[in-house]
Amino acid sequence: MKQHTAFSLGLWVVGAGLCALSFSSCAQGGYQAPQVLRDVEILAADSMGGRLPNTPGHAKAKAYLLQRFKEVGIQPIGGSYQQAFEFTSRTTREQVPGVNLFGKIAGKSEKAIVITAHYDHVGTRNGVVFNGADDDASGIGALLAIATHYKTQKPEHTLVFVAFDAEEQGLAGSKFFVDNLPLAKEDIVLNVNMDMLSISAKNELYAAGTFHYPWLKPIIDQVKTPEGMTLKQGHDRPEQGPDDWTLQSDHGSFHRKQIPFVYFGVEDHPHYHKESDEYQNINHAFYLKSVETVVRAVQLLDKQISL
Repeated sequence: MKQHTAFSLGLWVVGAGLCALSFSSCAQGGYQAPQVLRDVEILAADSMGGRLPNTPGHAKAKAYLLQRFKEVGIQPIGGSYQQAFEFTSRTTREQVPGVNLFGKIAGKSEKAIVITAHYDHVGTRNGVVFNGADDDASGIGALLAIATHYKTQKPEHTLVFVAFDAEEQGLAGSKFFVDNLPLAKEDIVLNVNMDMLSISAKNELYAAGTFHYPWLKPIIDQVKTPEGMTLKQGHDRPEQGPDDWTLQSDHGSFHRKQIPFVYFGVEDHPHYHKESDEYQNINHAFYLKSVETVVRAVQLLDKQISL
């Protein structure tokens, strides 16, 4: 698969256009759209080998994220950015080491919002690299954008950022995290999870979780989206069967522990878990609008959830 190492003029124009929005975090000196795209491009490169846990490519992705955590101002918790664990491989049934990456931006309160995405993917199969640009390099790019937004302005809540490992292995990383929290459970007011933000033929992003936690709905209702995209609520009702996303990504581990969540993601698309989930196949303009939407949502949640 061909790797892309430079941004076209068109992508820079898209980024500049979003940064010109009056509500945009870019305009407030926060994250920059070209860097968000670059984070996805690097994580979804062939050199990462599809980011299967405990592989050389996965180690490269981990090293890159540790560097980016420091650059965007995420501080270690308890002197470390890493939480090691073991899980059972879905393919070999062997015990495999995994590593969650986490840190925080201290707020005015110790009450915390935990912001999450997963950095692993399914790896290389029969010599074909599954790069996972949408799933979930896109979520990691948004996580880093949120942290960058708060680098120079103190949030109301402490923001804990977690890049989960082994999500594709049955949510193994998030299950371990919630069982071994680096902060008091009673201090966590919300999990904001992001998994697949960049491809939607309908230009729709979903916020799931308000069915279970109705008090979140009026806050999500206030989120203003950039022109040309829609933020919808749903995919969180039991009667929806496989279209109920409540337990289908890392937010499910929080929900099982009765920690409220809101999950941002798109509906399945033709590239889902395919070798074609490549950087060049994500919708760059839609993705940047999704990132801006999530940043705005976190701003509102941070300001309006009671301390």
